[in-house]
Amino acid sequence: MDLNQIESTLQKMLDKPLENYEKRRIIFWEDQQEEFKDDWDSIELKDVKLQELTNDNQFYVKHLLEAEDLDSSYLIYSNLDLQSEDNWLLDMVLYAQTFKASRIDLIMNELQIDSNLRPTMEKYAVFFDNKVRYRKFKSYSGVIGSASAIELRMISVLCNLDIPSFERALRTILIESLEDDNKYLEAIRKFFDIDRFRDLVSSHYAYTREEKSLKTLFMHLIISALSFQMDEEDLALLENFIALSHTGDCYILIDHWMQNQVDASKFEEYARQIEKEINLQEIIQELSLEKYENVDIFPVIDQEIILHIANALLKDLEDFDKYLMIIENRRSKYYFKKYENLYDILYYTIKSLKFRKEFDQGLPQGKAEDIFNAYEKSYYRMDKNYRKFYLAYDKSDKYEFVNKLQEKVEYLYTHWFIGELGANWSQAVRTDLVEDWKLTGVKKQQGFYREHVSSRVSKGERIFVIISDAMRYEIATDLVERLNTETIGSTSIEPMLGIVPSITKLGMASLLPYRTLDIDSSGKVMVDEEPIEGYGARKKFIENKIENSLVYKYSDYVALSKTEKSETFKGLNLIYIYHDKIDGIGDNAATENRVFNEADSSVSELFDLINSIRNDLSGTNIYVTSDHGFLYQRSPLDESEKIAKELDKPVESSRRYALSNKEQELNGQIRINTGTVLNNENDLQLYIPNGSIRNRIQGPGANFVHGGASLQEVVIPLITFKNRRTTQKGAETVEKVNVELTSRTRSITNKLFTLQFFQSEKVKNKNIARTVNIYMEDENGNIISNIETIIANKINENSEERMFSKQFALETMEFDRKKDYFLVIKDTETNQYTAKIPFKINLGIVNDFF
Repeated sequence: MDLNQIESTLQKMLDKPLENYEKRRIIFWEDQQEEFKDDWDSIELKDVKLQELTNDNQFYVKHLLEAEDLDSSYLIYSNLDLQSEDNWLLDMVLYAQTFKASRIDLIMNELQIDSNLRPTMEKYAVFFDNKVRYRKFKSYSGVIGSASAIELRMISVLCNLDIPSFERALRTILIESLEDDNKYLEAIRKFFDIDRFRDLVSSHYAYTREEKSLKTLFMHLIISALSFQMDEEDLALLENFIALSHTGDCYILIDHWMQNQVDASKFEEYARQIEKEINLQEIIQELSLEKYENVDIFPVIDQEIILHIANALLKDLEDFDKYLMIIENRRSKYYFKKYENLYDILYYTIKSLKFRKEFDQGLPQGKAEDIFNAYEKSYYRMDKNYRKFYLAYDKSDKYEFVNKLQEKVEYLYTHWFIGELGANWSQAVRTDLVEDWKLTGVKKQQGFYREHVSSRVSKGERIFVIISDAMRYEIATDLVERLNTETIGSTSIEPMLGIVPSITKLGMASLLPYRTLDIDSSGKVMVDEEPIEGYGARKKFIENKIENSLVYKYSDYVALSKTEKSETFKGLNLIYIYHDKIDGIGDNAATENRVFNEADSSVSELFDLINSIRNDLSGTNIYVTSDHGFLYQRSPLDESEKIAKELDKPVESSRRYALSNKEQELNGQIRINTGTVLNNENDLQLYIPNGSIRNRIQGPGANFVHGGASLQEVVIPLITFKNRRTTQKGAETVEKVNVELTSRTRSITNKLFTLQFFQSEKVKNKNIARTVNIYMEDENGNIISNIETIIANKINENSEERMFSKQFALETMEFDRKKDYFLVIKDTETNQYTAKIPFKINLGIVNDFF
């Protein structure tokens, strides 16, 4: 043994502060093997006298310490058995400190481990033969006050943990392998005690099988955890794997494993393996949905929930609110992300069917302005449901039930919604709009600049106009939602009546600062009596027409650095930015089926663009609008959805419109004099197919179209965004809703308990959703329960519909009824506590039978 190490250990013992009743320090160094007899007195220690104790000088030493020198500290070295009754100084040994120079004694002294734990330390002496293991053992914080604390540290070291934890050690072992050649288990066998380890597993998790293996241990843990969430009688076929006690502890271990982002993938791998071996799917299929709709252990549970709802929808069962609630509840479960596309397919199928049920008597006919307003307030939701359905469908595996749901949604959308709405609107157009293209209370697209921009620019205000090609109304509502919930600016949206034909060259021209707008006899768009078509012409027109103006493409804007943006747009009053993604994808037959995905990306691009204008350019006033909308359906069009062109020598034609200098009455076509649209004397005739019908034209590209007068094409969104600073009057900051504990009790008397929570405000505008994790922890921040998740995204006005009930289980451990334990509510995005509520835990007689 190194004398320097002994010297250091003794000095630490001597330097330890004296207790109130102590006047000096006396340390007895017992060395019965006389390993240090020749060297002990060469040790250099501060403020202490050295004295040897032998059989021959016991009386002298006793007199020295008890009569002759009562003030000095002493190190008494002896080769005697100091605990012997023959030792004259035994009474002094009992109240003084004893030092032994064996490796175990040095460790015990250094770590201040009580001498009564020496048998435990000696039992595991082989563990301390290795310096790396000892350094790891020593690095753990906390007092070592029991044999179990020593054993926990050893197991944690052998599993290479950063803190002592039996749960994490067991998880580490299982993650390594479920086979017998597990490296961590082998280390425990060599440097600890495999039988003792198994006893500890049994005491923690009631694993008592005669033939033990890591695989059956995992099965025991996961099936016991499953029984915690389900009625055991429903798992009768698996009763041999269910713990007779400690099922709550099994559930906590599994729950923490699933919550761990690093380790969860291995858990899922094992869970999929075990669910097949135990035929869990067959067991679940015999149960009602209510028996397992909240269970979250095996992936097959989600599969069966999805199949159950899908089959119900295919059988035309209409428990829509129930299914939507189940899907919402699944969002906080572990496997939701794995099956998110399938859940979204169900969600938007249900939303579409629910919309259909809302109009069970059919979409009402009426005046054009009534149908237009109904679309802007309600009908657009069906277009959005259809788009969101295909966003999920395109990313999902094409299972049989998925394809059947797709057929159902497609038929509902194309044959009912588009067909019926198109017929009603076409009739209203014939009656109310053909002679005068305007609606009471609705602004016209071609009045945009004059009514919204002109006067503000004249006053010297700085205005940004973003035009996104083919961004139809329902897509724009997604952008408004993001702006309302993720910025402090104020955002509003209103519909404009789009110009017809709903084509890019005319729609773009209608948004310019023009005096006159027209289409000549050859189909050219004329602005202020000059032809204009394409980005270059529009850029030249605006910059020549309006002083201190600039026109930019979105792609060029995002390529600029922040400094370049600041320099480029400095001192300008009017900035137009053109964004062309949706139309660019949709108008190409090879890519038209990606139009919904592009629309989703465009919302993100436009949101980022507005944020850049706010932050990089200090922009305050921003308009976002579009040149036209579009019609799109995924399925190939039937011949009945196409109409033969009977128009004689059209000036210009496409699938959704034709222009002619001749007046003709054509079956299935609405004829509109362009002069009534442009408010001039133009007698060019516009022919538009009824509803969503296309003109029959050879070649692909009939699914994505525009140019006609359907609501999807002519309800033009106008978003007005006003940026605000937090210090400005009227500024509303974005705040997450709170999740609050409503249960009044602050005392826990059972290992299994339920608490009630409340979402304080409904989600609306600047009050946005919050996701929290909730669990119990001790004073040191150690999690001592399962972790429950709440997604607080309720939009309900009724507060009772914003309540949540969560069940918790406490770990089996000793609880100090005088100490505080804490219920933690933590935001998952920021990882910050939103609440930390003290509780007392008084379990009385601990009941482990759950």
